[in-house]
Parts: sequence; C-alpha cells; structure tokens
Amino acid sequence: MSELFVRHALEAAAFSPVAADAYRSLLRDAHEALDLADVPSTDRRVWIVPGRIEVLGKHVDYAGGRSLLCTVERGIVIVARKRNDRTVVLRDARRREAISLALDSTTRGSVPWAIYPRTVVNRLRRNFGDRMAGADLALASNLPPAAGVSSSSALTVGLTLAFAALFDLPSDALWQQALPDRTALAGYAGALENGMDYGVLGGDRGVGTMGGAQDQTAILCSAPGRLEMFSWAPVCFERSVAWPSTHTFVVGVSGVVAAKTGAAKERYNRAARTAHHLVQAWNATGGVPVHTLRDAFFAAAGENPLDEVPSALMAAAQAAATAEFSAGHLVARLGQFFDETFVIVPRAADALDRADLTEFGRLVDKSQAGAERALENQIAETVHLQRYARELGATAASAFGAGFGGAVWAMVPTADAERFATRWRDKYLRVHHGAAHRALFFQTGPSMPVFEVV
Repeated sequence: MSELFVRHALEAAAFSPVAADAYRSLLRDAHEALDLADVPSTDRRVWIVPGRIEVLGKHVDYAGGRSLLCTVERGIVIVARKRNDRTVVLRDARRREAISLALDSTTRGSVPWAIYPRTVVNRLRRNFGDRMAGADLALASNLPPAAGVSSSSALTVGLTLAFAALFDLPSDALWQQALPDRTALAGYAGALENGMDYGVLGGDRGVGTMGGAQDQTAILCSAPGRLEMFSWAPVCFERSVAWPSTHTFVVGVSGVVAAKTGAAKERYNRAARTAHHLVQAWNATGGVPVHTLRDAFFAAAGENPLDEVPSALMAAAQAAATAEFSAGHLVARLGQFFDETFVIVPRAADALDRADLTEFGRLVDKSQAGAERALENQIAETVHLQRYARELGATAASAFGAGFGGAVWAMVPTADAERFATRWRDKYLRVHHGAAHRALFFQTGPSMPVFEVV
C-alpha cells in the first residue's frame, strides 16, 4: 500500500494532522513487522481501530443503563493476510512480541495479552466453524495500555473484523441472521469478551470480565465530532449530539495501571456483581422476573413516574444485604445507577444541544461524585486529576473506564488546550511524582469509528 494512498485515506478520515502522522507511523511499523517475517506484501488488509472515551455512563452497560460515548484519535493499526495453514500468528510491532495460536487448540498463549486474540479465535471458531483458517497479523498501537481508553476492546474488535473479512464470515447465513448491522456486531463483540451467548451465537469462555458492550459500541458506532447516546442490554442507539467545535478533550492518563487481571479483575467484577445482586433481590419479591437493573427500576415504579429510586426497589435492596454487599452499598449503587441512567446522561446531552456548558459541567461533576461514593473504583490519582482539571478551569472533567486506575478526560477550549495540558500535568506530577514514568496527557476530538483502509 503506497504512502500516498495511505495519506489520502487518513486525510479522508478527517484526522488532525498530528493524529494522521501518528497513524502513518503505526502503519509503517505494522507492515515492517510482517516484512521482517517474510510475509508477502500482496493481499494484505488494514484496519484502524480507535480507543474510546466514556464521557458519561459509568458501570451501567451490563445493567441496561445509558451512556454517552465517543472515540479518540489514537488507536491500533491491524494489518492482516491469510495463511495456508491453521495457525494464527500475531505480531506486536512495538512490543516486538509474537504469539502463535493453533486453530485446533484452546491454549491461550504465553504472554498476558494473548488472552484477547485467543478469545476471539475460540469464539469465532465456535460460532462459524470451519470458515476460519490461519492468518498472519501485525498490530501497532499508540493507545496507552490498561488506561481506561479501551485498548483491549479495540484489539478484540479489530481482530474480529479482520478475521470476518479474511474469511468472509458476513456471507454466512448465521452471521446474516444474528449480526445484520454494526449495532448488533457491537453487542456480539461485548458478548465475545464476557463469554455470554448472543442470540443464536453460543457463548464461550471470554476474557474473564463481566462487562457489557459499551466499549465495543463506541469503537464500532461513533461519529466524528459527535457524542453518541446508547442504552444497553440490548445495544440500542438513542441519539447523537454535536460536540462544541470550540472545545476539545484533554485526556490525562494517571499512570496507575487499570488492570483487569487477578485481584484487579475481581474488583472490577464486583461492580457488575452488585448490579446482578440487585436484580436478584428484586426478582425475589415475587413479581415478573427481570433481567437487568434498568428493568427492575421500571417494574418497581409500575405506573408511577420514574423520578426517583422506587421505594419498593429500595426496600428490596435493603432486605438483600449480605456480608459481601452491605445495605448501604446496595442503596448507594441504586442511586448511582438511577442518577447516571435517568438523569445525568440525558440531561447532559440536552445541555450540549442547547450549548449550556455550565450545566453540562455540573452534571459531569455529579457523575464523578456518584462514582466516588458508590462504585468504589476511584483512587487518589483519578480523584485528584478530576479536581485539578476543574480548578484549572476545565469546562467539565471526569474519570472514565473501569476504574481502579486509568484516566480522566477534561473538556477545555481548543485555543487553551496545550497550555491547559501542561499546567494539568505539572500540577498532577507535583503530588503524584511516582506516576511520572507512566502518566500521559494528550488532546483529541471525538473521532472516527473503526474502519478498513481500502
């Protein structure tokens, strides 16, 4: 693929000059990794897969809530080509690591990140059988890993699209039945990671986290210059709002790894298990069984307006207290889910529509406070990053992603973004100097969804 062709493709994607240059570098690295392995240069296919910002909608997707999302101008480049055997070889150009996965084995590989390609391969093999074959792939990424910007979901989405294209999975009758559009594909990609069934497509082991489809939906279904509102379980597009052309995101990566392995995975899954426990508590009251926390709210409200946490659901939560889930924790989680889903997200979208940025900032502050109070996933670094951003004049700021580390976004006037980023970084590192070697600050606007460079 010629440099000129790539340049035109990136310009057509409306990336900023800085982002386009970065993607060109990633593309060169990924192609070079295949060149060094003597993979033929013909018939290669290329995808650009962005990370995402969860603007609002903290820990609600697996519970049927509502989120406001966009992608960032950083991501993963994947270059792929068919092989003539039944082995998948994936090379990380920047880590200079490679893994080899036999299609007819379920072994997960020797490096930690091998769990993601193995999960994709296993699930596609389970659902689409012998259409799958071997492939050579190379990736190069400028997404900070384990930082809340969905580097792992970007990898699983990108690999799913690459294998689907290489082996023409969309022509399969089962694919056409279950995955008619990108919204459905996002739901499937979420199920691929959490291991659950997706309609007629049976589940598999997954990666071990009890997440939903928020990250995958943002990566597949975003639009440049806009924030997208979705509700979950199932994935449902609700509305799109314009991002103010006068403002940009500055993302501050705390430098504290938001890992989803070992004890960190258990802490992440606790937030999901709390939501599932509340659903079980409501179902134990004897009404019509529900499957999501959102549906429990509607069932408990009945014919009454849903303008607060229904008293019947509150009572069910208090009665369901256990040694693991105290009554206070369950009630706080109900409040956080209600505020995020039924108040903050829709009103924040309304505020952006009418250019009321003061109200938008107030609602984002309310979301951050709810995470600190009820989700138990904030740490000193992310709390301080959010506070410092507001003190330095950010229009709005919030931690995002799984928590227990990760990043914070700040909304600032574009004209002041560079100065703001420097001041924000300096203020943060004066207090958290131990994070200096991992902390990262970058600017981005709402960007493109994943696309193939053709």
